[in-house]
Amino acid sequence: MKNTRQTDAGLVVVVVYDGLSLFEYGCAVEVFGLPRPEMGDGWYRFATAAAEPGSLRGGGGIQVQADGGLELLSKAKTIIIPGWRGIAEPVPDELCLALRKANKRGARVMSICTGAFVLAAAGLLDGKRATTHWRHAAGLADRYPSISVEPDVLYIDAGDVLTSAGSAAGIDLCLHLIRRDLGPRAANQVARRLVMPPHREGGQAQYVEEPVQRRSGSTLTPLVDAVRCGLAEDWSITRMAAATAMSGRSFQRHFVSTMGMPPGEWLLGERLARARELLEESTLSVDEIASAVGFGAAATLRNHFRTRLGTSPGYYRERFKASDLA
Repeated sequence: MKNTRQTDAGLVVVVVYDGLSLFEYGCAVEVFGLPRPEMGDGWYRFATAAAEPGSLRGGGGIQVQADGGLELLSKAKTIIIPGWRGIAEPVPDELCLALRKANKRGARVMSICTGAFVLAAAGLLDGKRATTHWRHAAGLADRYPSISVEPDVLYIDAGDVLTSAGSAAGIDLCLHLIRRDLGPRAANQVARRLVMPPHREGGQAQYVEEPVQRRSGSTLTPLVDAVRCGLAEDWSITRMAAATAMSGRSFQRHFVSTMGMPPGEWLLGERLARARELLEESTLSVDEIASAVGFGAAATLRNHFRTRLGTSPGYYRERFKASDLA
């Protein structure tokens, strides 16, 4: 199914350099650089820009041939910085200047993993929230104290500057951009091509010790399935613990070690995720959605949307509703 929105997603330029982090680069290419005729004429255009002159070699000795130099950044709508070649490696002044100019004229700039150190060196993260790989978050905060570094999230969308955590979180942020530009159906379609879930909340924890989906026979699997099928019900800690035949204290410890977050936080995330789906794909009122996902009142749903997503359910629906509901 072709994307029916008329928005021109614009030119995506990925910055390449000697010592290129190939996985992060590959994430950007896989999402934005492949031809997707099924998405229609508004799909992204793609190019690579060399951050420096001379031969560029990626990890493993692979040579990279860029489409042009930093002049391409002046034409980009979106600029992506893959993981930098080393957190202690200096960032060329020419790259910093080109990034600042592009961002000032309206281009959005996005980093994957340690690419955040490049944005920080350019001054684009000053006074903003940002993230990077959890192993390097403390280093980023120490080196750039004006940045509010959040080490335990997948990605942060600060409008025209976006940062993501370790490699795979970059794909989540790429899909998030598609949702912003072309809507949820386009993002979901690309996610299916990538054989991955269509959306992970940016605020989700980076590191989960033992994801329940990967643990055969996990004692939490039946509970997780039951909660997702009955979000409108009252899921107290006592009820969830009883469903797993554990004491309340043991259940909470086990849940955190397995899911990477407390059960109440996980339940809130599940309810918000389902509310977003219903806002995108249904004609239910906000009151009906609040009831269907277990928030009870529309005011509660609005409060959580404002706190966690920085917007309202109504605005979210206007921005992301499926085209056939428009």
